[in-house]
Amino acid sequence: MARYRIDPARSRVWIDARSNVHPIHSSTDGLEGYVDLELAADGTIDLTSPVAGTMRLAVIRLTSGKRMEDREMQKRIDARRYPTIQGTLTSVAHAGDDERYRVVGDITFHGTTRSHEDEMTIRRDGERSITLAGRSRFDIRAFGMEPPRVLVLKVEPEVDVRVEVYAVREAS
Repeated sequence: MARYRIDPARSRVWIDARSNVHPIHSSTDGLEGYVDLELAADGTIDLTSPVAGTMRLAVIRLTSGKRMEDREMQKRIDARRYPTIQGTLTSVAHAGDDERYRVVGDITFHGTTRSHEDEMTIRRDGERSITLAGRSRFDIRAFGMEPPRVLVLKVEPEVDVRVEVYAVREAS
């Protein structure tokens, strides 16, 4: 099995939320971690080999560019007590064409871990690198967090998260 180390500078996370006043957008780099998998000769994942991985993002990196909203979000998340969001990959299966996979894992946010399943595109991206991309919708209340409120701004509990992960194979 090969280990692919996530490149924090080239990997991005986007979070979109809705409020009663305006949409809230956040994007950041800084995703860290690894993915362990074997690629077949055609560039698809060899699903006869184990697949595993871990991704982490420091909560402090999440910003919308609006200081008051960001401060309230960090307070609600309790960023000092829960400084990271973590995903742990537990299984992968084909989901149609060669690059689409059904990915299952655990997401830990705000001190709560929940199992999650969705589709991702996973493909070879050069001789020694892979790219993983996907999107999911989460209800933050499932992680024990109430949606932020700032003055008249009320944030909806469902957020859309999109990731593009670029990882480079470590030397054997």
